[in-house]
Amino acid sequence: MAVLVTGGAGYIGSHTTAALLEKGEEVVVVDNLYQGHREAVLGGKLYEGDLRDEAFLSRVFAENDIDGVIHFAANSLVGESMKDPGKYYHNNVYGTLCLLEQMKKAGVSRIVFSSTAATYGEPERVPIDEYDRTVPTNAYGETKLAMEKMIRWFDAAHGIRSVSLRYFNAAGAHDSGRIGEDHRPESHLIPLVLQVPLGQRATISVFGDDYPTEDGTCVRDYIHVGDLSDAHLLALERLRAGGESAVYNLGSGRGYSVRQVVDIARKVTGHPIPVQIEPRRAGDPAVLVASSDRARRELGWQPRRDNLEDIIASAWRWHSAHPNGYGN
Repeated sequence: MAVLVTGGAGYIGSHTTAALLEKGEEVVVVDNLYQGHREAVLGGKLYEGDLRDEAFLSRVFAENDIDGVIHFAANSLVGESMKDPGKYYHNNVYGTLCLLEQMKKAGVSRIVFSSTAATYGEPERVPIDEYDRTVPTNAYGETKLAMEKMIRWFDAAHGIRSVSLRYFNAAGAHDSGRIGEDHRPESHLIPLVLQVPLGQRATISVFGDDYPTEDGTCVRDYIHVGDLSDAHLLALERLRAGGESAVYNLGSGRGYSVRQVVDIARKVTGHPIPVQIEPRRAGDPAVLVASSDRARRELGWQPRRDNLEDIIASAWRWHSAHPNGYGN
């Protein structure tokens, strides 16, 4: 029996694929390699193709005895989603519909879904828990929320049980140093900050210094990518054991401002990392920090790398060794 990982050549998908392989699981990866990297897939069987291609996806299910699905495949750039929401609805929402229809046909009844804290929008309180209101402030978050709801309706109608994992800011790299974060274009703060000591940019742009936070910059909850991988495996085991569908936040429960991230990166790299203040970006909430108590209690999940300096140090090891990402 195999685990199908959609988007398994991407950042979090590749780390989860590696974790599955380390546990001795048979893994089938589907990725169109639009954002993913063939070199990031450390094993298993890789199919290059798109979830929206019915013939392709049908072949994947026909050729493999799939036990469960871990679903990462999606576009995920907040700014791009605001400029081109149609692209996000077509790829994220319609792609998920195509996947669920194939699961229904093949009798596969377990899916772990890579959701996001962007489903909450501007939170009413901090830390955020799973019962708080979901009012996204950008199209990316709206599509992820729509995907969650669609998956729940497939459970109600067809018995496809799910765990949706709403995680906060993924960061860091694999302990082996073989895989890490390589987005084209890059949009995540920590790798962008590290491009300065790598000589790939002169300064780091900080979008807004007038938020209602201690130093005026946005505050986020950073979680090591390896801890996220652990949570996906625990969620799959919950479903295999007959657990009901559920939603969980994944975060450290600690918030760091953009300025704090830059300061820690200066310490890790020994570089001054100059800052350039820019106007706010549309759709950026001031503070996003998770309560992950439910995941800890029900999944038995325990982050092992929740110190931001350690997270940035692991990212720096990867980027130092791979300054051009997988293009080295």
